[in-house]
Amino acid sequence: MTKINFDIKSSGPISKLFLGRGITTFADACMFIRNLPYRRNENKNDLTTVFTDNWGTCSTKHALLRQLAIENNVNKVRLKLGVFKMTKKNTPPVGNTLDKYGLQYIPEAHNYLTIDQEIIDCTKQNSSKEDFIADLITEIEIEPDQITEFKVSYHQHFLKEWLVKNPTIKINFADLWIIREQCIADLSLPS
Repeated sequence: MTKINFDIKSSGPISKLFLGRGITTFADACMFIRNLPYRRNENKNDLTTVFTDNWGTCSTKHALLRQLAIENNVNKVRLKLGVFKMTKKNTPPVGNTLDKYGLQYIPEAHNYLTIDQEIIDCTKQNSSKEDFIADLITEIEIEPDQITEFKVSYHQHFLKEWLVKNPTIKINFADLWIIREQCIADLSLPS
């Protein structure tokens, strides 16, 4: 799955949680995270909730893996925040919501990892860069503590600018954010 692998040797809190589950390598940690269900965590500010909740989102799952790399002094693992055109083609569960509001797509913020330009997406069991890379609009690097307020602010600013640049979309920002929240809820439904 990934070109880079390392043994988990740190005594940091995230490393201990993986080791306590018998997960001793980064590749195995990625597989464990990938296999957890997609669902919002109760407390995104505490990455350990991925373990207590036994689920996570693109934000918490990838921030957790980046923090694992930081604890083990592996700097090649980078956390990215990309904005892509979320469509019913690349994200089928949101199709009904997009159709209901007459939207071909909605710009969605997505977290993933990069390792030497290779994209690693552990959001769901079958996630891959092909799910979004063709529709990626922009990308920045962030750190694990930026998946909460910073990510939301960045995403909301992007959506406001997108509405200004697309005046034919007759939806105000507040309603667009509600539509976006429904799309995220759609992703949490069982397939």
